[in-house]
Amino acid sequence: MSGHFDEDRVAGSVVVITGASSGIGEATARLLAGRGASVVLGARRTDRLDRIAEEIRSAGKTAVAVATDVTRRADLDGLVGTAVREFGRLDVLVNNAGVATLGPLADGDTDTWSAVIDVNVRGVLHGIAAAAPVFARQGRGHVVTVVSTAGIKIVPEMGVYAGTKNAVRTIMEALRQESTDGVIRTTSISPGYVRTELGGPSGDPDGDAARAMMDRIGLPPDAVARAIAFAIEQPHDVEIGDLTIRPTVQG
Repeated sequence: MSGHFDEDRVAGSVVVITGASSGIGEATARLLAGRGASVVLGARRTDRLDRIAEEIRSAGKTAVAVATDVTRRADLDGLVGTAVREFGRLDVLVNNAGVATLGPLADGDTDTWSAVIDVNVRGVLHGIAAAAPVFARQGRGHVVTVVSTAGIKIVPEMGVYAGTKNAVRTIMEALRQESTDGVIRTTSISPGYVRTELGGPSGDPDGDAARAMMDRIGLPPDAVARAIAFAIEQPHDVEIGDLTIRPTVQG
């Protein structure tokens, strides 16, 4: 390794980030790019995605934006393929895209539940399926997935959201156990309240309540981005398996 790489293992790495148009994904993109990573940003909101990528490039750093719907396997293949085509490889996949719904299970809102499952669970699986063959060819790679403390402390009206996050927790542990050959590192990051747009559309009482809590005690997205960077910057034989990061005052 070069001395420069020893100083900061983030520098020179190639990182794909889903859900990169706001919140934790945007903060992670800006932080890693600022430290010298080449970032490939995926999200559905291409206007915001393109603006973020352009601002990163304007600062002299490297970013590419790709319209990505994580519920579509082909979109994740395209996102990962862009990284390999533009930069020759992929070092890290950050599965960050996620949506939340709040409400009692007795409401029976199965359409909304399906949408949450598609993004939060299938989206992660699609990312793993796209990145794993690339990592196998390279002989190394890192899957970082943003989970949630919602799966650690179960509370009313978050059953489906927490259920998807615990499904992802299980998937990541299985990937870890399947990867003890040292090729793929796995990291699950479980944030508590963070000031993001996850609380749902304005005007929805449950979403407004969640957003009020996020605004009152939530961490800035940068705090989670730093945790992601901490996991990435370790030597490849060091795996930060699970990190929980929450406001000190969160119950």
